[in-house]
Amino acid sequence: MPEEDKWGVAHIYSSFNNTIVHITDITGAETLSRQSSGMITDKGRLQGNPFPAMQAAKKAAAEAQEKGLEGVHIQVRAPGGTKQKMPGKGAQPAIRAITRSELDVGDIEDVTPVPHDSTREKGGKRGRRL
Repeated sequence: MPEEDKWGVAHIYSSFNNTIVHITDITGAETLSRQSSGMITDKGRLQGNPFPAMQAAKKAAAEAQEKGLEGVHIQVRAPGGTKQKMPGKGAQPAIRAITRSELDVGDIEDVTPVPHDSTREKGGKRGRRL
């Protein structure tokens, strides 16, 4: 009986300030690798930049491969909710770094939380009057 390929999920959380790459098994219960841009660079102002995000994704993918992972599904997330809905500058390079590694890539999906309702905006019933 042939052995099945071992797949996982690469969770990429990319905000304006940082990018976190978290690779888990397919259920999401066991962490195989976790890296962030802040772990790569010592300059706080560079954490949200593309290059440290790419380095973090490369390092996380290599660490997951050592543990026997053969492919990943990618889930990209932005802060969402009442905050920004678009992923930060580090999301694209992180995805590219994972696809260039020896890991196979399955689905790529956006899992940013979107509010169905939210708290009342400031300004009152008739809005802000200028």
